[in-house]
Formats: sequence, structure tokens, C-alpha cells
Amino acid sequence: MALATIASGDASAQVATPAPAPVAGAKPVTIERITVHSPAIEGNLEEESPDRAVLVVLPPSYRSSPRRRFPVVYALHGYSIGAEQWIGEIHVPQTIEGAFAKGAREMILVLPDSKTAHDGSFYSSSVTVGDFETFVARDLVAYVDGHYRTLADRRSRGLAGHSMGGYGTARIGMKHVDVFGALYMMSPCCLSTRALGMPDATTEKAVAALRSPADSATLPWGLRAQLATAAAWSPNPKAPPLFLDLPVKDGQPQPDVLARWTANAPLAMLDQYVGNLRRYAAIGIDVGDRDGLKDDAAKLHAALDRYGIANSFQVYPGDHTSGVAGRVQDSMIPFFSRALVFPK
Repeated sequence: MALATIASGDASAQVATPAPAPVAGAKPVTIERITVHSPAIEGNLEEESPDRAVLVVLPPSYRSSPRRRFPVVYALHGYSIGAEQWIGEIHVPQTIEGAFAKGAREMILVLPDSKTAHDGSFYSSSVTVGDFETFVARDLVAYVDGHYRTLADRRSRGLAGHSMGGYGTARIGMKHVDVFGALYMMSPCCLSTRALGMPDATTEKAVAALRSPADSATLPWGLRAQLATAAAWSPNPKAPPLFLDLPVKDGQPQPDVLARWTANAPLAMLDQYVGNLRRYAAIGIDVGDRDGLKDDAAKLHAALDRYGIANSFQVYPGDHTSGVAGRVQDSMIPFFSRALVFPK
């Protein structure tokens, strides 16, 4: 593929992940399926629906303790899947129930669906795909605080995600420290941009043949990811029918487009948000030792260390997806159990 690309793992098998062993005595959680309207997504050029499916996981004591309030963790899915596939990938409810049974404090988990015509919003702000960044940080948080017994305080809100969701956690976390109090990034993608190979006229021709964003469903996975990143990071309201700029035009590289993509890469953004990142109670990063994203994750950890920003970084045995369910149960939920503020 000749278009500029983002380093990523193969997400085509994201749902096929092993589950950790069930935990004896785990109490059941409740999963509610709701729809949240987002004014931030209204009017986008791809005509993505502003009415987003959201899964809310309520802890075992939510119903039995009607006066108790709970911290909330917002968990963002990866590219090419939606919220329903996300809970399959991380084996919810088993892993959430298991985490609580193993001693993690009870919290609410919220899993929004951010799948789009090109298979992913990248949790960015774009006139083409919609402002999914604000959807998560403002519209979704406001809805959850208004409809559930939450602790409506940034110190009691966590933000987490895997792959594209890990990117979203980094991006939103840098910009919205007033909303969230702790961050956990699992195999985050797209921390840096990479230009691959020479311009490919065949690839450019395939994109030029599309007549609507929905037509991208006929393209290979990697090329759809290219379109998704372009819709998120290089929108162009004057370029129908896709309303985006690509890093190659008429067979020639477009450095200005690559510069716009780089401006959305967390490793390039980080220097501008050091003050915000210092305010987090805790920042966690993990990645598999066979994941192609490992090097960039290590660079993010090193950048945080360079500024003296406390963070944990773990490299565990696994590829991009093989360990994600176990990490949710044994690392992510316990991380927020320690990092967030709970009721006294």
C-alpha cells in the first residue's frame, strides 16, 4: 500500500481472543444497551448518525445499594469493530465480574460505539466524520452523569481504550483533563505517522472510483483504515463525495496532508499538553511483546518519563489482541480501582 499509513496491528481478528479462567464466586453485573444523542456529531458530511449505541455495565451492588454512587470508566473500542464486538473481544461480562471478585472496587463501565462508514472515527474532531472527541468527553459523560448514580467528579472518571481506542484515550486525555482523572492505554495505535513506499496509482484509482463513503466497504481493510484516518485528520468540505484529502494526489506525495496527520499523532502532540498530563492521578500503558505497536508505546512511555510524568508501562506476552481480555480483568480494572476516587 502506497498511501501514508499509521502503524497498527492486524485488527481483522480482534474478536477471536482467549478468555481468562472464570473466577469462582463472581457476582453478576448488569449490561444496559442505550442510545445517546450527540450534538457534537450532528451535521457531519459523512452523515454518521449522532444517535450512538452505548453499553453501560452496572456493578453487582448497583441495584442492591440504591443510594450508593460509583466512579465511571469509559472504555473505547478499536478500529473495525463496534461496542458489541468490543465486549466480545474483552469477554464482558466475565472479565468485569472476575475483576470485582478478585478484589477490585466496584465501578460503572461505559462502552460507546464509534464505528463509522470507514470503520472507525479515531475519536477525533472533524467536519467530515463528526466530532467524536467531544461526543466522548462532553455529550456522553453528561448523559451518563444525568442518568446513572455516578460520582460526577473528574477524579472519579477514568478513560481507557485498546488500539484505536488507546489512541483515543491519549488524544482525549491530553485535551480533556478537566473531565477525566486517570488514563489507561492498551496497545495504543497511531501514536506516530509513517509514510510507506512510493505512490501507488492503482490504490489512488480505487479510492477515486468511490461514489460515497459507504462504498469503501468494497475496499481492503488497510485501505479503509487509510480513509478513516483521512476523514478524521485531513477533512476537506470542498472535496465530495468523501470530503477528505489523501497523502497522495495524482501520483504525488502531499506533504501538507502528512503534516496534518502528524499534528494529530500523540507523540507529536505531547509536548503541548505536559501541564495537563501532570494532573492525572495515574497513567497506564501496556502492549504485547509481539505487537507491532510496541516500539511506539515504549516511545510514549519514554516521553512521559522525560517530563517526569508518573506512568506505568508493561510489556506482556502476547500479540495485538491475544492478551487483551486478561489485561482488562487483571490490570485495567484494578488500575482504576487504585487510581480513582471512590465514595467514603
